[in-house]
Amino acid sequence: MKILFIGDVFGSRGMEALYKYLPKIKQEHKPNLIFLNGENIDRGFGISESIYKELMKLGISVVTLGNHSFSKREIINFIDDSNIIRPANYADSIPGKGYITIKFNDKLVTVINLMGRIFMGDPLDNPFKKADEILEKIDSDYVIVDMHAEASSEKIALAHYLDGRVTAVVGTHTHVPTADAMVFPKGTMYISDIGMSGTKYGIIGADKDIIVSKFLDGMPRRIKEDLSSTLQFNAVIMDTDIPQIKSINIYE
Repeated sequence: MKILFIGDVFGSRGMEALYKYLPKIKQEHKPNLIFLNGENIDRGFGISESIYKELMKLGISVVTLGNHSFSKREIINFIDDSNIIRPANYADSIPGKGYITIKFNDKLVTVINLMGRIFMGDPLDNPFKKADEILEKIDSDYVIVDMHAEASSEKIALAHYLDGRVTAVVGTHTHVPTADAMVFPKGTMYISDIGMSGTKYGIIGADKDIIVSKFLDGMPRRIKEDLSSTLQFNAVIMDTDIPQIKSINIYE
């Protein structure tokens, strides 16, 4: 089975990159399933129902989230009946689900969303223990984990902890693709960060002038998406049969 996982899609330009490059990537790599991190997809903060429906029309099977899961409060109205998952190590009282199992042909594929605790700020349960809990409940042929985290050490540690027990651990959140796509000793595919899809010259998708000014004087400012036209698209393609994971990095 071939699985395409697209990194954090940031704002309207991220959607533009999807429309521009996804058809070509589908044609070249012929993925059976497509997953996508969408926590920044609505102007950088959260996801709306209309954008979610657009993603479904584009052939996205599962949308994962992260620290901006509930930046758009309207998500509470539709997340339970969607193929969107939020970090599983949020409290059980939080709306939505932390993992989802879908069927492709005769195979069951589970996607788990976890969030790191180092430098993230949110009060979260232990993602390692939460992964154990979920793995005890499911019986799937393939398990893909989106570890939405700041610290690469936390991501790599989780991958070692789950090596041989899940199909892949892929990192999201930092928006900068890493060069460490690999297969761990017991067969789990891994990358520290897939990277983002959106503008090339913003600062992780945001307007560069606003972010630079914030670093210069320390004054809090409302972040806005960068609307420049030059795009980037980052994803990984995973072949579960070999196993093999490769980065797809497009920079205009």
